[in-house]
Amino acid sequence: MFESTVSLDSFIKTLRDHQPWMVITGAGISLSSGIPTYRDDSGKWLRSDPIKHQEFIQYQDKRKRYWARSIVGWPPVARAQPNRIHRLLVKLEQLGLISGIVTQNVDRLHQKAGHQNVIDLHGRLDRARCLTCGEYEDRSMLQQRLIQENPFLDQQSAILAPDGDAYVEDELTERLTPVNCLKCNGTLMPDVVFFGGTVPKQTNIATANLYDKSNGLLVLGSSLMVYSGYRFCKLAHQNHKPLLIVNRGKTRADELATQKITAECGELLSSIVEHFDQ
Repeated sequence: MFESTVSLDSFIKTLRDHQPWMVITGAGISLSSGIPTYRDDSGKWLRSDPIKHQEFIQYQDKRKRYWARSIVGWPPVARAQPNRIHRLLVKLEQLGLISGIVTQNVDRLHQKAGHQNVIDLHGRLDRARCLTCGEYEDRSMLQQRLIQENPFLDQQSAILAPDGDAYVEDELTERLTPVNCLKCNGTLMPDVVFFGGTVPKQTNIATANLYDKSNGLLVLGSSLMVYSGYRFCKLAHQNHKPLLIVNRGKTRADELATQKITAECGELLSSIVEHFDQ
């Protein structure tokens, strides 16, 4: 059931009166697809410190650590399938309640579910980009090349993180043989925004345009601890656009919210779809 100071009827009325909505989704959306969250319900970080953007750029040992862990962590992410929450959001998109989704996730599960308008705010894990020539390579194809050079990592089991990272012993990490860009032999980097990195300009423009076309902001399954998502909550508050939040734990924007329901997103979205699909 839901825990909230607002009723479900009031929440639905706000959705109805201010549509269409821009939706921001976080790691909580993909939890039941087998991809864990970064933080617990109190906002506490649950994993080891992530590799920072400049560390990846500057240090080969950091890149080796990333790719060793990614070799093990990528297959479960690639196999993950959309869950009920993704499918319910597709239905709300079809009903015209939402104008588009801005996801902080890099798993591409919204696209797999059939969403037509998704912005990958923090990039996408299913491809890599050359830092020299900008050429992209499909992550599944890259996986084959990585395994060919590092067969000792092929059968390692994964303790998975949301970004496809997985724990690998340091001894195995040090043995890694990197692979480079097929076009220019440059350094490959996953097409995601690392901690300390910046969201690409075109992504920011697309997100701003979606925000301008929307009458309200709906946040689902995110603690909003990362500023790239939180800033739109601040903007909605400043612009007097309603801000609705559904999350099972606290968020950075709780004090800015017009209404918040503390719950798993699936049950609530089922009730919302049932109401609008009449």
